Amino acid sequence: MPSRTALIVPVPGADELVVDGPPGVGAHVTVLAWFLDPANVDETAIADVLAPFPAFAFELDSVGHFADGTTWLHPEPSQPFADLTNAVWRRWPECPPYGGLHDAVVPHLTIATAPVDVDAVLPIRCRATEVHLLQEDAGGVFRVRRRFPLQGVA
Repeated sequence: MPSRTALIVPVPGADELVVDGPPGVGAHVTVLAWFLDPANVDETAIADVLAPFPAFAFELDSVGHFADGTTWLHPEPSQPFADLTNAVWRRWPECPPYGGLHDAVVPHLTIATAPVDVDAVLPIRCRATEVHLLQEDAGGVFRVRRRFPLQGVA
């Protein structure tokens, strides 16, 4: 199986809500998946694209459901996530968000493919401080290849 890469914003405060994510991947909001073949990843170019973006606070404030039954949490504000996705996509137009399967970028944190009662724990206050470049290993487990801090994070 060929290795894949992805760019995500980790959200460790919601890890306990992710019940069926990819192996090695905790709670996150996807910036771009699937990204480049690992051999073609230019980490310096990624750092350059992400350099202008500040760290930001957000809340996971409501539950949503996609047509396929996937349950997800809405981040508010969601625009900073869309801005990250669009910046990376502009730099690598051959890597459309969600592999080009969807027409719109909908920032979200996937928690399950079946209904999960999370209303009692919402809102969850979070802070986006870095973007992770993930790479899949030969066993299908994703590992952090590199962390890219967002501005304002020491």
